[in-house]
Amino acid sequence: MSNPVFIKICGLRTAADVEAAVRAGADAVGFVLTESPRRIDAVTARDLARAVPDDVLTVGVFRGQSLDEVRALADASGVRAVQLHGDEGGEYYTALRRPGRTLIRAVAARGQRHRAGELGEDLLLLDAPAPGAGKPWDWSSPDFEPPAGQWLLAGGLTVENVGEAVRVTAPWGVDVSSGVERERGVKDPELITSFIRAARAAR
Repeated sequence: MSNPVFIKICGLRTAADVEAAVRAGADAVGFVLTESPRRIDAVTARDLARAVPDDVLTVGVFRGQSLDEVRALADASGVRAVQLHGDEGGEYYTALRRPGRTLIRAVAARGQRHRAGELGEDLLLLDAPAPGAGKPWDWSSPDFEPPAGQWLLAGGLTVENVGEAVRVTAPWGVDVSSGVERERGVKDPELITSFIRAARAAR
């Protein structure tokens, strides 16, 4: 039997969001700590993370911030994983490494093939060419080469297309934010549940 797909629900902002994701069986929940309609502050992220069971990974999402800011926000929020979107170099991953912390490197799908661990990260997240836009991209192209190692597929995934995405690309995991929202920045518990079911059924 193949391993179940790892599922991260990102951009959570309220206790109800977190409860819905955990109840539906998410493996990880993400809190955006950078400029975004889904941004929350470190205090809110800490309060939300405290309600998350130990077997569900809490992830702080950062983009284009200084190393000092990322380190301070990650520590203040108490997340157990740090996800970096942008041009952060290997020095970020070296400096942010600590026992019990998972490091995730997010890259945009723009033709080149990536490998998890190239900069010292634990997981690679392959996002759409326009990250955060919620628009699907052509992961079904015959020219698409999945990354090597443990990686998550992201970018425009929805209840309707995640099953095909998992079957076609065989990722280690998937990540969704806008695809489980009823309006921008507002999560829908029913969509979260349906997304997780569809992703798991596809494996």
